[in-house]
This record gives sequence, structure tokens and C-alpha cells, in this order.
Amino acid sequence: MRYLPLSDADRADMRARVGVSDIDEIFVDIPKSARLDGLLDLPKRQSEFGVERDMSRMALKNVPASAVPFFVGAGAYKHHVPASVDHLIQRSEFLTSYTPYQPEITQGTLQYLFEFQTQVAALTAMDVANASMYDGSTGTAEAVLMAHRVTKRNKAVLSGGLHPQYREVVEGLTAMAGDTVESLPADPNATEDILSQIDDETSCVVVQSPSFYGQLIDLKPIAEKAHAHGALLIAVFTEVMSLGLIEPPGAQGADIVVGEGQSIGNGLNFGGPYVGLFATRQKYIRQMPGRLCGETVDANGKRGFVLTLSTREQHIRRDKATSNICTNSGLCCLAFTVHMTLLGGKGLEKLAKINHAHAVKLKAMLEELPGVSVINDAFFNEFTVKLPMEATAVVEALARRGILGGVPVARLEPGKAELENLLLVASSEVNSDEDRDAFVAALKEVLA
Repeated sequence: MRYLPLSDADRADMRARVGVSDIDEIFVDIPKSARLDGLLDLPKRQSEFGVERDMSRMALKNVPASAVPFFVGAGAYKHHVPASVDHLIQRSEFLTSYTPYQPEITQGTLQYLFEFQTQVAALTAMDVANASMYDGSTGTAEAVLMAHRVTKRNKAVLSGGLHPQYREVVEGLTAMAGDTVESLPADPNATEDILSQIDDETSCVVVQSPSFYGQLIDLKPIAEKAHAHGALLIAVFTEVMSLGLIEPPGAQGADIVVGEGQSIGNGLNFGGPYVGLFATRQKYIRQMPGRLCGETVDANGKRGFVLTLSTREQHIRRDKATSNICTNSGLCCLAFTVHMTLLGGKGLEKLAKINHAHAVKLKAMLEELPGVSVINDAFFNEFTVKLPMEATAVVEALARRGILGGVPVARLEPGKAELENLLLVASSEVNSDEDRDAFVAALKEVLA
């Protein structure tokens, strides 16, 4: 291989050093179902023109979210992002900046990280926030590990309303450390008795609100029970826009708040990159993963910003680190900060109210259809619809009619018959009356 200068002898030495006889042994922890057996069905070589033509042809198979009525959520939401956000983040001084280890040349980057942290702390009603995580799912897993460090325990209880993919990330990461995870069954109706699962062995309780099914959860009694047993409450959200309207987790007693910030400033993007939000109480700040930007003064007494509390060695030496995720989603959190600054507190509240009003309108329309019911008694902009037939087939039929009508719960929770007729539907400020009319009309036709 022209660009891989290692010899067979070099590779043999490396295998011997790490204790494997074959390269495949390195990947034993990855399920076989997720591994390729052989090469992809692609030409081994192609001209630049040919690659461009083939990629364009494949891209045309996609249906852009902006091209059709769109009601998909389940952790990734379509909101309007002002053109000014993209304009500002593409300025060269932002777009090309890198790791801010040298504060004397990265004051701009450090300042917007500081502003980002301030916004996240205010939104969540927590004392301090870090400079972002990769996304909400990895942030949730890091919060569990942080709770283990704080409590000196290793048992986490996960609510059945936690996003299934977030649950899988937590289970995957903690399994490597030999920790205990008790995942409660799927909880569409928000009826689980999570309080009974908390005992003196519990490190943390992980609860999402709005839940994966859109249910709003009262966190206060859960926080009280957790604290009575010396455990922490980790509050999770996937729709940060909801914090413009509902009581923030910090005000409900949460010890760590994590979630996905994609809804503010970051458009839908084939699953990422997104931006994880992470906030906690002041007393736990030294166990918080990731970067933390602080405000200070320079030798001349002028205001300045630095990375604080963690040294560079913590970022590059795993045995000294609170986390192996020691970077942050810089450009995505800049987009978040720009959009949040443009909105302001009143603007976010107004936008959140519009989201909720649109969802309420859609709920009322859907419930008029024969055999259709909404299981939620409280929600923000997303709710769960119970259909008279399998939701997966309904969604595929809607897509053929030019409607992206939601996410079947069974796609993220496969093999559970009781969930097969459930459909997650989200409605944000971008949905018009015409969109809702088209969705309801198409669903009525499919169900008939």
C-alpha cells in the first residue's frame, strides 16, 4: 500500500505487543452483525467525474426534510435556523480555530465557549456547564460515569422513558468498566415505579423529560428519593427547545443535566455532528468531564478567558483524565450560541410556545381519525400516537405519498409486540397548516 509504509514485520511486532495473533481479534467487542464481511459493493477505482456522477445519483434518492411535510423527531428535530447563524460561523476566525490551549492567541474561541457555558447553565438552572460534549447520548454515558466517581458506587437505574439509543450508549460504555445498569422496560404511558428501584446501592437515576415518548415527567419526587439514598439524579432531554417553556431540571432537583442541543442553531444533518450539553452543581465541578472555560484577568488587569480546572495532561493522559472525551463540539456549540443570542430568553420562550401550540393542533386533528389515539397526557412538541396497524408499514406508506410522518417506536425498540403500533410524531414551528392537513389526509387514506 503506497500510503501505509508499515511492513509485514512491523505489523507482526505490533500484534505481538498488544497480544493478538490476528487483526480481527481487536474487533471482538463489536457484534458480528455490525461488521462487514468483505469489501463494499463499490468499484475499486473510479474517475473523479465518475465518482461525482454516482454520488449525485445516490443523493437524489434522499428526500430532504425541507422538501415535504416533516413530522420526524425522536432525538433529532427540524427547526428554522436563521441564515445569520451560518454566515457568522463560517467567518474564517471561527471556522479555522482549533484547540484553545494557548489563551494568548485564542481569546475569541475561549470567549464564545464561556458564553455557551453561561447559556447552558441558565437554560438548565444549574451552577456550571462545560464547553459541550459530542452529543446527548455520549453526554448521558459520561454523566453516569461521573455519578459513579462522585458516589463511589457503580449501579445506575435507567428509566424506561430514556431514548433507546442513549440507553444503548450507557450500557455499552459502562459494561467495559464492569458497572451495573438496571434498565427499566419501555414506558410509553409514564406509569413506571422508578422510585422503588432506588436503594442504598444506587449511584444514579437517569430520567428523560420530555421522555422518548414525549411525556413530561415530574422530577422532584425522583430527586428526593435519590438524595435520601445518597444517589444522584441525572436529568436528560433530547429536545432543548423544551427548556424555553417547561420548568428546568435544575429547579426540580437534578444533580447533573445532559442533553442534545441540536435544535438550537444546528440543522438536521444525517445524524450529526451535533452538540451535547452538560451541566452540574458547583460541588461536583471537579468530576465534570470535558473542557471548562473560565473568566480571569491578564497581567494588565484586562478581562480574559482560559481553560481551567483541567490541565492539558488530563486531555492526553487517560489515566489522569475524568473522561476519555476531552474535546468539544466547537463549531456546533458556536452555532448554538449565535442562535441563542439572536433569540434571547423571550424569543426562546415565544418559539417554544409556538412549538407546543402546533403540536396541540396536530394532536387534535389526529385524534379525529378512526382508530387513532394519542397516549400522552402532557407533552411539549412531540407525542406518541397509537395506530390500528403496525406503525412501520404506515410510515412507509406515508413516505410514498410524500409525507415524512414520524418514527415508528419499533424501529428503535425492535422485537416488542406491544410497541409495534406506536408512532412518535413531532411538530415544530416549521410545520404549516397545509403540512398538518396533508399529513392527516394521507394518514386517513393509509388507514382506510
